[in-house]
Amino acid sequence: MAKESKPRAGKKDQGTKAAKAKKDPNAPKRPLSAYMFFSQENRATVKEENPEASFGDLGKLLGAKWKEMDDDEKKPFVKQANDDKARYETEKEAYDSKAAKAKPAKKDEDDDEDDKADESDE
Repeated sequence: MAKESKPRAGKKDQGTKAAKAKKDPNAPKRPLSAYMFFSQENRATVKEENPEASFGDLGKLLGAKWKEMDDDEKKPFVKQANDDKARYETEKEAYDSKAAKAKPAKKDEDDDEDDKADESDE
């Protein structure tokens, strides 16, 4: 006897694609981590030292170098990351306040309808 196939739980329907929200191109870019600043600065030198290394291998080598570094050596990258985080927070705050001003408050319309309903009840 053949087994009946059951749909798997948690698996999306293959025939339809879920609508994904479009990313706003004006939104501020997320801050980089200290490791990312380190890898940007050192990727070229690691590539020169290991020309045969693949992209994944370069990542592993950079990760190993990062782990070997002590806190004093990481300080400049941590400072860059903190500066970038502060930049992101100020840009995000400005972006959010601009977006809040652009959208009209829908709550006022709902309040007006509630007031009309209250008047008819009296």
